[in-house]
Amino acid sequence: MTTAQKTLASGHGWQVSDVVCTAAAGDKPFEEEHRGFCIAAVTSGTFRYRTRQGTAMLAPGAILLGNPGACYECGHEHGAGDRCLSLHFSAAYLERVVAGLPGAKRLGFADPRLPPLPALAPLLAEAEAARETGDGDAFEELGLRLAGAVVAAAARASGAARTPSRRDQKRVAEAVRLIELNAERPVSLTELADGTATSPYHFLRTFRQVAGMTPYQFLLRTRLHRAAVRLRSSDAAISTIAFDAGFNDLSTFNRRFRREMGEAPGAYRTRRVG
Repeated sequence: MTTAQKTLASGHGWQVSDVVCTAAAGDKPFEEEHRGFCIAAVTSGTFRYRTRQGTAMLAPGAILLGNPGACYECGHEHGAGDRCLSLHFSAAYLERVVAGLPGAKRLGFADPRLPPLPALAPLLAEAEAARETGDGDAFEELGLRLAGAVVAAAARASGAARTPSRRDQKRVAEAVRLIELNAERPVSLTELADGTATSPYHFLRTFRQVAGMTPYQFLLRTRLHRAAVRLRSSDAAISTIAFDAGFNDLSTFNRRFRREMGEAPGAYRTRRVG
């Protein structure tokens, strides 16, 4: 078995799990069935997800979407392993969430995933920090907030986009892993394109289509997300966290953090539970 699942918290109609997959490239894709509604935030690694809503490559920051009774397949032909913060909801639980959201009238997801969205970044960092610090009590509220935010975002998303080819997905997966491994240093578009044997223009267009953002936006988001998790889970100085994440000066970090997370690093840390 290549997947290990640990329940972090649960309640009536909901459950939050830490799911770690160690499948390697070349391993046979595994098939399963969603028993309830699933909202899974990818926190590391990449994998291909196929279900009746379509096929998508999922990278860190993306949200896997699953409907009850839907069979799905996950494959790692583009790279080994991944880790997700997986939320599962009963139909009755999610129905109450949908009822409280203006404009979200449909119970169910039309698309297989949401790309990384700035509106979800603060919540995802907060949830990952709760996982890292073992703060299980925070997940009842966090799970409900994430469910509402994801359902609202999914209601606005369009399912009409063309599905990228497997070759394009593989190229982007390789670039994503390169960014993850080297996020603390400058990573140029030319370097990423050379690694996939494509022109910078073609690579940029492909990356944006598959990942939902540009390579530079993904690099910045990776740095800011890691910094946000450390702000929530450690007492290191803000300047130390900024420099470790790859920012050359504190003012740039503060400005970008506020733009991404909606508040300054100090204010974000102050809200830390406990």
